[in-house]
Amino acid sequence: MPHLYLARRSRLSVCALGLCALATMLSGTAAAPAAEPSSFRGEYTVSYLGLSLARASFSSRYADGAYSIDGSVASAGLATIFDDTRGTLKATGRIAGDQLVPTAFRADYTSGKKASLVDIRFAGGRVVSTKVLPPPKKRGRNWFPLRAGDLAGVADPIAATAVPAPSLDKVCDRTVKMYDGEMRANLVLSPVEKGTIAVTGYEGPTVTCRMQFQPVSGYRKGRKALEFLRTKSRIVVTFAPLGRTGIYAPIHATVGTQIGTITIHARRFEAG
Repeated sequence: MPHLYLARRSRLSVCALGLCALATMLSGTAAAPAAEPSSFRGEYTVSYLGLSLARASFSSRYADGAYSIDGSVASAGLATIFDDTRGTLKATGRIAGDQLVPTAFRADYTSGKKASLVDIRFAGGRVVSTKVLPPPKKRGRNWFPLRAGDLAGVADPIAATAVPAPSLDKVCDRTVKMYDGEMRANLVLSPVEKGTIAVTGYEGPTVTCRMQFQPVSGYRKGRKALEFLRTKSRIVVTFAPLGRTGIYAPIHATVGTQIGTITIHARRFEAG
């Protein structure tokens, strides 16, 4: 689900910032579209053994069948000693029935003095252009390349985490196809339990899903971190409704990594 975006690129944690991204930004109207424009804001903390690694904030707006999401992420606490990373995210798209259809995704970020960007454009239900700077290095024989058809019907790292559903009971049974500018992966959700949660800005029902990460193409075979995510990692994500939009967004998540469990928790989750 998460996917695994700035975290994978900046080395903060395999899913950390991607899960933040998956968590706050979500947008769209599905089962019960609102008559007036809706906006939401979320603030998240990524931690390991109680120590803060990163923070993220996102604001999203949906109106007239379209969505726009802006976010910022940054390493925090002890993580800044090893990897001072800061970035901004922006995603736009439209709402088509029970799906979010992206039109553009851009991430600009710096790690120390190194600046990078990823820009993905969509049209006709598929990726039409990808720009990555600095350009990726030459791939070796162990590289599993993107194949024909891999970039059709995919979502960017932000849209991939939005779950349009008519109710909590319908959130978890699905597979999301994600593309982050390099890797194509499937995020397979299955139900665990329903519950409640209370954070600043929200108190109410939730649903928890188990998420299985399945790399499809655009990755190096034999990479230990990816193999751990695929075969051993336990990823659990708790979703809460974004008002009356018919969209469910992550409000809490845990991700098993080779070094231990990473926790992503919403400090604020509110309309406004």
